[in-house]
Amino acid sequence: MLYQDRAAGLQLLRRSLNLPDAEFRPGQWESIEALLRRQRVLVVQRTGWGKSMVYFLATRLLRDRNAGPTLLISPLLSLMRNQIQAAERIGVNAATINSTNKDDWSTIEARFADGEIDILLISPERLANDIFRQNVLQAHANDIGLFVVDEAHCISDWGHDFRPDYKRIVRVLRVLPENIPVLATTATANNRVVNDVAQQLGNLQVVRGPLIRDSLKLQTINLPSPAARMAWLADILPKIEGSGIIYTLTVRDAERVAEWLRLNEIDAIAYHARTQADRELLEDRLLNNEVKALVATVALGMGFDKPDLAFVIHFQRPGSVVHYYQQVGRAGRAVDNAYGILLSGEEDQEITDYFINSAFPPQVHITDVLDALQRAADGLSVPMLQQQVNLTKGQIDKVLILLSVEKVSPVTKQGSLWYRTPTHYQMNFDQIEALTQLRRIEQAQMQEYMEIPTCLMRFLAEALDDPHAEDCGKCASCAEQQLLPEEPDQVLTNRAAIYLRRSHHVIKTRKQWMHKFQHHPWSGNIPLHLRAEEGMALALWGDAGWGLMVRQGKYHDLRFHNDLIEGCVEMIQSWEPDPFPEWLTCVPSLKHPELIPDFANRLAQRLGIPYIPCVCKVRDNAPQKQMQNSYQQAQNLDGAFAVEGDVPTGSVFLLDDMVDSRWTITVITALLREQGSGSVFPLALALNSLS
Repeated sequence: MLYQDRAAGLQLLRRSLNLPDAEFRPGQWESIEALLRRQRVLVVQRTGWGKSMVYFLATRLLRDRNAGPTLLISPLLSLMRNQIQAAERIGVNAATINSTNKDDWSTIEARFADGEIDILLISPERLANDIFRQNVLQAHANDIGLFVVDEAHCISDWGHDFRPDYKRIVRVLRVLPENIPVLATTATANNRVVNDVAQQLGNLQVVRGPLIRDSLKLQTINLPSPAARMAWLADILPKIEGSGIIYTLTVRDAERVAEWLRLNEIDAIAYHARTQADRELLEDRLLNNEVKALVATVALGMGFDKPDLAFVIHFQRPGSVVHYYQQVGRAGRAVDNAYGILLSGEEDQEITDYFINSAFPPQVHITDVLDALQRAADGLSVPMLQQQVNLTKGQIDKVLILLSVEKVSPVTKQGSLWYRTPTHYQMNFDQIEALTQLRRIEQAQMQEYMEIPTCLMRFLAEALDDPHAEDCGKCASCAEQQLLPEEPDQVLTNRAAIYLRRSHHVIKTRKQWMHKFQHHPWSGNIPLHLRAEEGMALALWGDAGWGLMVRQGKYHDLRFHNDLIEGCVEMIQSWEPDPFPEWLTCVPSLKHPELIPDFANRLAQRLGIPYIPCVCKVRDNAPQKQMQNSYQQAQNLDGAFAVEGDVPTGSVFLLDDMVDSRWTITVITALLREQGSGSVFPLALALNSLS
């Protein structure tokens, strides 16, 4: 019977791939066969090996045996279009439930219940929905023919990409019949993670293959300054055939590297969480080689499949070997030679430190949220919690997700409202400390990778506990020579440095009050005659170029350098605000009373307009940077400023050293306009956020 299944499976494989001579890769049929025997299997294979083919073929063969439909849990629904098309070629009817098709959820759930769908793909977050759990999981647990967990390393606390919602998977398995076959897949799991996943899912057969990719040529290049790395990219990319991915650690770097490359006539587009609406279009442009590169954050990670990807270049060093292998492994799947280049810079450590330190919510955040829920007469939504606690929406969401997946949760959700349960909760500080230390070790391992003289591919494979690790013979260490030149072009480097100094940023206009003010008659929409105009900031806080000089002036020199004045003048000349301001004022500070007025006076003289210090601080409120959400930020400014003396009627520059939430300039603008000023144009030395 299984021999016949293998022959049938091979025909399905060839039809799915549209390749008449295709054969199973080592481990593929063995995994499918185990599922047909109703076993539990963990597949650990490199990216591009064909893990999705295992569950699609197993689904078809099980359905042919009259088994129920497959339920697949994956964080990659938006990146599985190609795989779903391959499944449809073998008659597997797939459907997804995700954030983009909410209107179809009830219809899809009904079709799944009626057996009209062969495989239902859902995100792990869907398991948190009470209606879905009751109407689909509990009501039809006995009908499920195969249970699949994609990217199974997310289950493990010790994995590089642990996701709290994955904790619910183990609970789901408990309500399913014990004889349901289970498939877990991942490309990035070392022994510690494999053992943890096996322990949680129970009695797993592990199918593990070699991680080394023969076509991939690895090289590391240390270029501390962002300008040098940007120059290197502009010089080298046109010399590499084909298209690829450039990974950055932050959204701001994805945006500015893409813009810099376009300025150098290289077709590059930024790809990150904020481009979600255009993701499919951007992915297709790369798949069709219509762009040279996507400059991406981790938003373009697991699941993206372009077999002929010619290069993966990292603009900064990722935080772990697992992250790096997962991303660089996107290249060279179906080509003889592809590049995996790791650039490293001076900001790498600071960025990865931030990610490590913010991975878990601190106890004080948890206490604040639980106390607010405890005090509430009824449940609280997340926006209502923002009014009660000084936390961002992201911080509140992180707390609620962490608490909601505990075995005995101290919170429960009904509709959009969260409630406190009687359960006592205490954070597991020992585990958090152990995980934090593990991240530090992984960080150090990536630093070691930058410096080792031996085979780079072997280092990655051994770090992932690959028993098949061996020298690749292709990396820069094995070749004992540079694969690509390492010295950036000096002319390009100088141009990149100038570009970084000219990377001005828009200060967006706020249009609605988030707080009903006690000291002012303001609430609801901000009237047009009280709104600020669109403003400009010279730099991003602490960023390469002007940003570092702003930080130096504020915290070390206690006076802003004259070069910043010339930078502002150049920015204003390219900005051309209309009507051009006839005078300048500034945001006062009780902590640094002379810092901004001194700069404002010098800048006004350079612009040939008067400086009028008409804005004063009348209440010593908490530093605005300590306020974590819009409600708290607006409330903190209630009655904090006033405008005194005669105010000119012409338009005005409103200067501040740093702008973050934009509430300070929004409030002062309204005060100035009420006193008769013309249009208010915010002007800042640095922007602390791109939001």
